[in-house]
Amino acid sequence: MAALAIRSAGPDDAGTIAHFIRELARFEKLEHQLDLDEQRLRDQLTAEHPPFGVLLAELDGAAVGFALFFTNYSTFLTRPCLYLEDLFVLPEHRSHGIGIALLKRLAALAVERDCPRLDWCVLDWNTKAIAFYERHGARLMQDWRVCRLEGDALTRLAGGG
Repeated sequence: MAALAIRSAGPDDAGTIAHFIRELARFEKLEHQLDLDEQRLRDQLTAEHPPFGVLLAELDGAAVGFALFFTNYSTFLTRPCLYLEDLFVLPEHRSHGIGIALLKRLAALAVERDCPRLDWCVLDWNTKAIAFYERHGARLMQDWRVCRLEGDALTRLAGGG
């Protein structure tokens, strides 16, 4: 049986992270929204305070999945929390415990950092992911909706158009 390892990614992993982001966008049918820049990822990972962290799942040294996360803040709890932006495992490696290994390591990281909460979004059509998350104790926040400003709308609101 192959050995699974979860490790923190660094700047030299930017190409691997970019690959997983592309694969995730393809899976989510959102490739048209990609503005992916591998050098920008590398630069951000080399910053004194990187804006995000990445956990890589490796089987016998080969990357098969990732979790990209960052710190956010809860005003109600007046404490930093973790936000999981992306969790992805290559299709041929799903249902072998890799996703839960990544999620467990991220939960442990939240506990280590004294974060009271780990949040993320899931697409409503991704019933397998929803069932997976619920099986492991997550609850869907039915009353909340994601809001987003981008592109021209963002520029206009900022007073630029």
